[in-house]
Amino acid sequence: MIRLLKIARREYVSYLRTPGFWISLCVAPLVLGFALMGGPKALQSAAPPPRLTVIDLTRSGFDRALQPTLSGEPPLAEIVAPPPASTDAGSPEQAIAPLRSALSARGERALDLVVIISGVSTKARVDFWTRDPTTSSLAGLVERAVGDRMRQNRLIAAGLPSNLLKSVDAVQPEVRSFSPRARSERVSFRDQAPTLLALGLAFVLWMAVVTGAGILLNSVIEEKSGRILEVLMSCASIPEILGGKILGVAGLTGTVLAVWGALGLTAVSRTSPHLLGELGGALLSHGLIVWFVLFFAGGYLMYASIFAAIGAFCETSREAQTLLGPLMIVLSIPMVFLSLAQQRPDAPVIVILSWVPLFTPFLMIARIASGLPLWQVAAALLEMAATAAAIMWLCARAFRAGALSGGGKLDVKRLLAAFARPAET
Repeated sequence: MIRLLKIARREYVSYLRTPGFWISLCVAPLVLGFALMGGPKALQSAAPPPRLTVIDLTRSGFDRALQPTLSGEPPLAEIVAPPPASTDAGSPEQAIAPLRSALSARGERALDLVVIISGVSTKARVDFWTRDPTTSSLAGLVERAVGDRMRQNRLIAAGLPSNLLKSVDAVQPEVRSFSPRARSERVSFRDQAPTLLALGLAFVLWMAVVTGAGILLNSVIEEKSGRILEVLMSCASIPEILGGKILGVAGLTGTVLAVWGALGLTAVSRTSPHLLGELGGALLSHGLIVWFVLFFAGGYLMYASIFAAIGAFCETSREAQTLLGPLMIVLSIPMVFLSLAQQRPDAPVIVILSWVPLFTPFLMIARIASGLPLWQVAAALLEMAATAAAIMWLCARAFRAGALSGGGKLDVKRLLAAFARPAET
């Protein structure tokens, strides 16, 4: 046990001393914070708005109706006056002819989007001409503005006031949500917080397992290629080496999660302090934080053991990629069904997948907030723990066979022979 802890401490400290660990620890929260705190708006304001021209062949005021839609701070588009040859044209084909060169030009004469509105005031047709066929971010806004103007024109044609449309659209029902499982029957954010938080924890769990297991894989490959594993095997048993490595990288992953969690709580306390109580109550409801720790431990042990065994058979990361492909496909399955597990936790496919031990850590966490019976969660946890123990036993044998192999190539016969050997003490 002492040697296992020494190996774990060595594994943990070796990563703490690397500059890459501290860079990733600090950069990831900054990038996430930038993305959530106005990064897209900042990037949008840094880029010049697209240049757009509107040609209204119906002469019904569609061009003026687009002005408030596209204006703003920063403006969504720079509206350019069309040439007389286009506004006096009799068809959309004639209207676009003088502007074709501007859609292909660069500099001040360039245009990014040309909107041609034809037909009649109550039944218009909109043609979009863009510089790049893959970019049409303003198409939806223009379509809605033209549609509103068409409805106003129909009201005027029917002898009704033009502002009737705005007054009708402003009429909205008062919507209230109730549930017998809500604290006061009326659904509030406090009732929804556990489900949302469980979804976030499931995603964090997946990221932690993949990241930690990936670190362990690279560590084993590096130490095998440098003959360090052989030295370790002369001083400690295989279970001690494998357990120490898993424990050390688990501590490293826990450190990262703790730092990121502290930074997240600090950001929430400064921006929305009233949410701290809601999040704290959500973590404690249904025992969410306790189950998260238990499922994290089981899921991490399963995948870390598999990744370590794969690393023991590989001399380089390139060799590991051929073995990691099927495993990453398996890991992606619970992420595909994660949102469905939050919305429909009792769906048959979700229930079946949540009992598959390799998927249990992620899908059960997402389902717990829906109020699963305690026996189901406990039974899934026991099933996962038994599977993790079996996988660790098998991977310890595979780890020894791979560590002793000189070519770094997976040999099925040698692997089966390793399983047949007596357990190492």
